[in-house]
Amino acid sequence: MPLDKSLILGLPAFAGMNGEDADAVLAPARSSRFPKNSEVFSQDEEACHFFLLLSGHIRVVRTTPEGEQIIARYINEGELFGIAVAMGRTSYPASAVAAVDCVVLSWPNSTWNDLQARVPGFGVTAYQTIGARLEDTQSRVMEMSTRHVEQRIAGAVMRLIQQSGRKTEDGVEISFPISRQDLAEMTGSTLHTVSRLMSAWEEEGIVRSGRQKVTVTDPHALMLVAEDRRGK
Repeated sequence: MPLDKSLILGLPAFAGMNGEDADAVLAPARSSRFPKNSEVFSQDEEACHFFLLLSGHIRVVRTTPEGEQIIARYINEGELFGIAVAMGRTSYPASAVAAVDCVVLSWPNSTWNDLQARVPGFGVTAYQTIGARLEDTQSRVMEMSTRHVEQRIAGAVMRLIQQSGRKTEDGVEISFPISRQDLAEMTGSTLHTVSRLMSAWEEEGIVRSGRQKVTVTDPHALMLVAEDRRGK
């Protein structure tokens, strides 16, 4: 059964595309469901496809040669990922893991050039995505070398609520499950340190956390922590 063109019309990568082109773009695509914590692809796996996240959230995880896991970023709905073909890579540089139940579109790499030719905005979006993620990686490297651990963790939480936050009665909640261990892996920290800081911030009324849930109740105060301007 052909995929419904409404799945992609309106998404930034396909802006301005007409219905006929949408049908052609979706003809070679495949829609797949991935349960929470399952892998869409694994690090160093041969990169044969590229992907677009229709619903859910994807956790991008790198494993070091020593076996340590580092969460590089989270992918939100409507974003491209696994675009190794655009970087001239033959393998995926990290694993993509479903943070919640996800629905994903995938295309074989052989369709990449045709898709760029048919939808000019697609190529622009893809390379903007690569540029933004490279800039984010460079910023995080700088953070690791110049910022204290409290700043790094506060900065990571701020980025998550800016990218994936939803307003609630209590504040701004990260809209997908995230554990303290996840935050430790994002910031080069330890579970003990994250737990200690989160508990301290809860006492100060800055955040509220539960089982894999984080709500920022005072975003301004958390921003001051991230920028090391509290009390100054």
